[in-house]
Amino acid sequence: MAMPKDYIDSNDFTKEQLLAIEDLALALKKAIKVDGYYPHLLRNKSLGMIFQQVSTRTRIAFETAMTDLGGHAQFYGPGTIQLGGHESLGDTARVMGSLLDVLMARVDRHKDVVGLAEGSAVGVINGMSEFNHPTQELGDLLTMLENLPEGKRIEDCTLAFVGDATQVCVSLMFICSKIGMHFVQFGPRGHQIIDGGLQVADAVEKIDLLAIGQKNCKLSGGTITISDDISCIKSADFIYTDVWYGLYDQEASGENYMDVFYPKYQVTMDMMNYAGPNAKFMHCLPATRNEEVTDEVMDDPKRSLCWDEAENRKHSIRALLATFATRTPLLDEGVDYSAKAELHAALNKIEALQA
Repeated sequence: MAMPKDYIDSNDFTKEQLLAIEDLALALKKAIKVDGYYPHLLRNKSLGMIFQQVSTRTRIAFETAMTDLGGHAQFYGPGTIQLGGHESLGDTARVMGSLLDVLMARVDRHKDVVGLAEGSAVGVINGMSEFNHPTQELGDLLTMLENLPEGKRIEDCTLAFVGDATQVCVSLMFICSKIGMHFVQFGPRGHQIIDGGLQVADAVEKIDLLAIGQKNCKLSGGTITISDDISCIKSADFIYTDVWYGLYDQEASGENYMDVFYPKYQVTMDMMNYAGPNAKFMHCLPATRNEEVTDEVMDDPKRSLCWDEAENRKHSIRALLATFATRTPLLDEGVDYSAKAELHAALNKIEALQA
């Protein structure tokens, strides 16, 4: 299966394709962070960034990643461009695709980023929708690959998500099931992935999320466990949580969510120790400190990976941009840097998978 033109949903990709993007991310990270060499794979290219929601990490990561690769990023905030208004979504996508080299969109409705991809001649990357957060998935997978427990492969690892079935939780189920990991959601009934699927765009549009994950597991050998019993997180390698109410929960109050989740689903050091002495903590950020996670866990230098995870958004997004935009030649002949062989091998693998 040839690699898709767009990165909208990790379920559209094979395990081999996803890991190839991560190999490219690791090679680019080493070249830039260790060697100080910036491979300008997108010289003079332009990225258009559409944001219908506020953003800190995603916007900064995309802008800096594009600059690192020799390109330029343009920001279009809420209300600054037409998206499905007077002009049809298809027309907007067609025009933007003719003016830009790659697009990223963080949207209110998943069907809008799908429509952009269908109408655009250039690659479109999903920067988050109410359905999923696929760029977060790759940053998280990169972080886990860099922090594998001794003697374990990524396929041997368990990620336990604690709390609400947010789109981040759902995305983690997708990527774990694709790769062949063991995914656990420890959350209250009524807030579990199994509770009827996620609403996408309209009330009548429901997706059976668990069925998608189970289909992935049949191919990868991964497993999915969903429970409100804390025993399900025992021996987990990674404990992950997200806010209890976020961008797509505007009608819900923090007080209501505290009644549901606190204190049972707050990640504390006791919970981390229950999971295991070497369990690592992850969070997509921003965090509401001392609600879904305590300061002690979040700031623990041995347990917490959330700061490395945030930085890895940039490193994984570099790889996405270099994959889904038309690359310029890598002009590194005569340049000596330690990541050179790894970078060339990763790029050759991407090219082969796109053929």
